[in-house]
Amino acid sequence: MTRTLIGDLGNHVGETVAIGAVVDVARNQGKMAFFDFRDRCGTVQGVVFGKPEVLAVAKELGAEWVVSLTGVVNKRPEKTIKADVLNGDIELEITSITILSKAVDLPFDASADLNLDTLLDYRPYTLRRARERAIFKVQTEIVRAYREALTSAGFTEFQAPKIAGDDAEGGAGAFKIDYLKDKTAYLATSPQLYKQIMVGVYERVFTTGSAFRAEKHATSRHLNEIAMLDAEMGFIESQYDVMQVFTDTLRHITTHLEKTCANEFKTLNATLPLCPEAFPHMKLREAQKLISDATGEDCTNEPDLDPAHERWLCEYAKNTLNSDFIFITHYPITKRPFYAMEDPENPGFAKCFDLLFRGVEISSGNQRVHEYETLVEKMKKKGLNPESFSFYLQAFKYGIPPHGGWGMGLERLTQKYLGLENAKEASLFPRDINRIDTRLSVNTKPDEI
Repeated sequence: MTRTLIGDLGNHVGETVAIGAVVDVARNQGKMAFFDFRDRCGTVQGVVFGKPEVLAVAKELGAEWVVSLTGVVNKRPEKTIKADVLNGDIELEITSITILSKAVDLPFDASADLNLDTLLDYRPYTLRRARERAIFKVQTEIVRAYREALTSAGFTEFQAPKIAGDDAEGGAGAFKIDYLKDKTAYLATSPQLYKQIMVGVYERVFTTGSAFRAEKHATSRHLNEIAMLDAEMGFIESQYDVMQVFTDTLRHITTHLEKTCANEFKTLNATLPLCPEAFPHMKLREAQKLISDATGEDCTNEPDLDPAHERWLCEYAKNTLNSDFIFITHYPITKRPFYAMEDPENPGFAKCFDLLFRGVEISSGNQRVHEYETLVEKMKKKGLNPESFSFYLQAFKYGIPPHGGWGMGLERLTQKYLGLENAKEASLFPRDINRIDTRLSVNTKPDEI
């Protein structure tokens, strides 16, 4: 018999079907046994009664056992219907069970609140929980919507290399690797240089993929391997053109999540953000004056925002400007990478932006220098050797339009959409200062499951 997916069972009431599924919950009640089964489409309740040979097999089953079974799809009695739940009005009367894979007893209650280390130590199992399935369903839809928004705006996707001949920012924080023919290479910290090259090919481009940062941070917002959502666009007049496309992209993501992930947001007790047609923006010094006037803390000459100030500005934007997003522009040019363009109308400050979302910076972007001679000069001022970037500089020798773009971490974006406490919860298999799957400081493995 052909397998029927659980999500389609409602179309087969009164029929005998075959499903393949995992036992989510098993409840043995003597002469009856109840189960919640799950597959990739959802869950359904199954019941065994009146069939001793089937009940004998059913009593063996526990959580996470994998089975193939047949049964009759029945309507539930009116008083047991669960409204607004997939298959809440049906149940499966099981007529046969075949065990495909057994599972030992779980090390903890699947619905328990787990500390972060336990959550990650048992990652191959904890990813199966409803909470984690909801997180990564949302993350999948974020990436899908990101692609949709940019493709519809005329962007072309490309795959950037993950091994670089030099750090994309020309600074520290890159993982060094031994390459072929006794050469030194680095894990890419960003697709930045390749994005700019590709502007000369397609004009508007984006890329998704991993980037690596050898930073010894141990915070709720940092990872050493991140999934990046990057974009670059040509023929712009200023960073504000980039900010508008970025705004449109995030608005599309938010609308898409509202349509596709309502159940997941409910599972996670999360709310969609306030997402106006135009995100508010202000210059760094304007933002710092607001903070100083409100708090009495003078930060008006600082080159960047402290985390506490990012949180303050996000609360201000939400309560005063009806937005969970706010752009902060015009950071000191000395604190921006060599390719950032200085604003001639605001000397000493870059034509750049950071995007703050629910208390944290989720993205940086700017208009880039597009003239070859200026770019070489800025490299030298940063103490960089232009010969080390000769491959990249070819694009500018042969002409590049005025351009700019952004880079954004997927895990941090997911974290903030869903109100998670730690960005590691939004990474399937997080790499950080303390772990690569298992904890670096611990030699013993978790108890065998």
